[in-house]
Amino acid sequence: MTSRAAPPFPPHLLAPAHWPAWIALGAIWLAARLPYRALMALGRGLGRALPALLGARRTVAARNIALCFPELDAAARAALVRDSLREIGPMLAEFALGWMASDRAIARIPVRIDGLEHLAAARAAGRGVLLVGGHFSHLELCARLISRRIPIAGMYRVMDEAAFEWAVLRARLRYADAMFTKDELRATVKYLKAGGTVWYAPDQDMRGKDHVFAPFFGIPAATITATHHLARLSGAAVMPFFHRRLPEGGYALRLEAPLQGFPGADVVADTARVNAAIERMVREAPAEYLWIHKRFKTRPPGAPPAYD
Repeated sequence: MTSRAAPPFPPHLLAPAHWPAWIALGAIWLAARLPYRALMALGRGLGRALPALLGARRTVAARNIALCFPELDAAARAALVRDSLREIGPMLAEFALGWMASDRAIARIPVRIDGLEHLAAARAAGRGVLLVGGHFSHLELCARLISRRIPIAGMYRVMDEAAFEWAVLRARLRYADAMFTKDELRATVKYLKAGGTVWYAPDQDMRGKDHVFAPFFGIPAATITATHHLARLSGAAVMPFFHRRLPEGGYALRLEAPLQGFPGADVVADTARVNAAIERMVREAPAEYLWIHKRFKTRPPGAPPAYD
């Protein structure tokens, strides 16, 4: 398999309209030069200030957590909302590291990886692997961390700002074997058929895409069906991929055994199994999940809106 080449630089990105993006990218590059523990301390400090500044997103997070954790009392839900918003500070630091840190700096970050034997078994059987994960605050950095042990490709959404899109895609292709947009189904299938490993997070409400309603925390959630179709077309094994932050610093990454009998004949049932795996991951580290996304924005016909 050959890696996708880095994107050529389009001269129009030098126009003044893109200068704010280049300034932000420069700041991210400088932040990534800081030692890991210093940058994470800076991120935690920023995170402590964020809950008071994120009015609308705080409301979304509170609503999501109320829907998903009805068993918690009001104080526990408020604490989880606060902790999840504080996670945005470390998340920004981890994005800087994932995109812009040197290989030497990444090598110094403590990481524990369990379950690589499942990947080895799939490869020995001649199968590609689809690593299915969720939108946790450290997803970008943990993708880079696992790429040090295994060749990995990713699926992603194209950024709205062209300068950011060019710079971040170029950064990702420094460590990823390839990157596919969510519309490049045929290229992704070809890569998986050739024995590749693709990381994919299908846990956001992608309005207008092919989706079904499958339970997530017991709530019908519009979920894209790409996991089912990619596995069906490529024969790839589907493995839940979980990552969480360690209290002492660093990360624990876990590859679980492939979902048995996946894909089946029922796309809704398969999608529900994927949602159940991601829900289980979220319950292990709920504060580290991205609750500010309107996961339940698209509703089944006749259902009331989830958000005001």
